Amino acid sequence: MVSATIRRIVSPCWRPSEGEISSRHGDASGRANGLLWYKDSGRHANGEFSMAVIQANNLLEDQSQLESGPLSLTEGNPQGTFVGIYDGHGGPEAARFVNDRLFNNIKKFTSENNGMSADVINKAFLATEEEFLSLVEKLWLHKPPIASVGSCCLIGIICSGELYIANAGDSRAVLGRLDEAMKEIKAIQLSVEHNASHASVREELHSLHPNDPQIVVMKHQVWRVKGLIQISRSIGDAYLKKAEFNKAPLLAKFRLSEPFDQPILKAEPAILVQKLCPQDQFLILASDGLWEQMSNQEAVDIVQSCPRNGAAKKLVKTALCEAAKKREMRYSDLRKIDRGVRRHFHDDITVIVLYLDSNFLSHANSRVPLVSIKGGGDSGYGIGIIDA
Repeated sequence: MVSATIRRIVSPCWRPSEGEISSRHGDASGRANGLLWYKDSGRHANGEFSMAVIQANNLLEDQSQLESGPLSLTEGNPQGTFVGIYDGHGGPEAARFVNDRLFNNIKKFTSENNGMSADVINKAFLATEEEFLSLVEKLWLHKPPIASVGSCCLIGIICSGELYIANAGDSRAVLGRLDEAMKEIKAIQLSVEHNASHASVREELHSLHPNDPQIVVMKHQVWRVKGLIQISRSIGDAYLKKAEFNKAPLLAKFRLSEPFDQPILKAEPAILVQKLCPQDQFLILASDGLWEQMSNQEAVDIVQSCPRNGAAKKLVKTALCEAAKKREMRYSDLRKIDRGVRRHFHDDITVIVLYLDSNFLSHANSRVPLVSIKGGGDSGYGIGIIDA
């Protein structure tokens, strides 16, 4: 299976093919406006959704997908909604790989275990990790930079009234829940972020590596694992998982001065499982580029106050306005800056808003809309064209 995906994953100009991106319920094509791609409205198994992405890097390193329908490979097993936000770093290859493999592994293990569970999700993450490390091993001598490519992975699954959130990295999932006493929508963060800027992450790293006083280092006023990377969990980053990839011909800036005998970064996700209730109004899943520009409550307030149609795009545009304001420039001027240079002003940002309609959540036997949107790449997202 790994060999079948190599050409697409490592191609510098990969674009989604029509066979990989489909919608059997409504229009999945979305629209493009400069470097902004968006799909204002669609329907998933538990309500409606909205998606948007803005590109900042020369190659879009964010990938994402939404799947509504069967969550297993066999008939009679769960149906529901799956969403994934994959924020790549060092290049797009790992995020593309995860976009290609993680959901398939979720379906495989759901079938083998006769249902969805946290264990299924953990197994799927680790299987995807092993598949990518196998790819690195195949390409290592001919494409050594592949060892320094990785991806944060955030997924959300709604199945049989249960919500599963799994995260490895620093993307974030936030729930908008109605506080009936206050008549307000409150923001509830559902994911745990694995970034060395958090004291709890630094403490975890020190406990896992008690004999390494340099496991976390302050560099350029930022806490970094081994002075190299901010996140402590990811899929990929083989150079910090296996010592055999932390040597020449890998670039010297990634090589450690001393060998290591256990992985420095982990691929296991932090997983939350909880029942959905009628007060749960919507979910916002986004790469860290969004959360650099706004708080959880600000994002929830924006979604609550704007029409459902275009909610994700509204979040992205608000983030861009904040990024422009920080640099004392106008949003209209920021829009004129091309990708690559744009990265100095903001990161790639991907947002998915899932509305949770109680009538869908309470009718397990209702017809599930079959939708599959998978996208990313240099100049293609979903069936639309990326361009801000």
